Amino acid sequence: MIFHIHVNWKNMGTNLKVNKGLNRLTLLLFTIYLIVLYWILLFKLGVRFSYIDKRSVNFIPFNDPTILNAENILNVLIFIPLGIYTGVLFKRWSFGKKLFFFFFLSFIVESLQYILRLGALDVTDLITNTLGGVIGLMIFKVIEKLFNNNARTEKFINVFAATGTVIMILLLALLKLNMLPVKFQ
Repeated sequence: MIFHIHVNWKNMGTNLKVNKGLNRLTLLLFTIYLIVLYWILLFKLGVRFSYIDKRSVNFIPFNDPTILNAENILNVLIFIPLGIYTGVLFKRWSFGKKLFFFFFLSFIVESLQYILRLGALDVTDLITNTLGGVIGLMIFKVIEKLFNNNARTEKFINVFAATGTVIMILLLALLKLNMLPVKFQ
């Protein structure tokens, strides 16, 4: 029995170039996201909060009676892009590996806050950050199903992420320069 395989090398090369370019853009946007995440979570946007220089550890999850407080909601929201980027960049990873990545990155940030005296190591933050990553991964899965094409999914996410990145950097710059109605210094 003889099998005949026909490969259209011309189109294959074009698709690889497009996907490689998309992947580079996604990786660049992911790197910018990680830098901004690091700056926000570790350096608190350059704001000097009263609790800084005090080391503390909280092992009791949701110790605050109001579970849906602003800090918990923001922790979830800020880690949603991590889940989306993980879905795009680490497609071959199992769900368990992705979940561990969300938790581990959150643990690193929380530990650095404690070690560098920039905040507390809080188990509630570990949970809410990890939850944000999982929600982001679920959003990625929905987008992937809607487009039913890896290249189109990645293009959509890159356009959305690039727009969001530019807006976020602009807002952070305006905030830092005291050009917004919200004052933080």
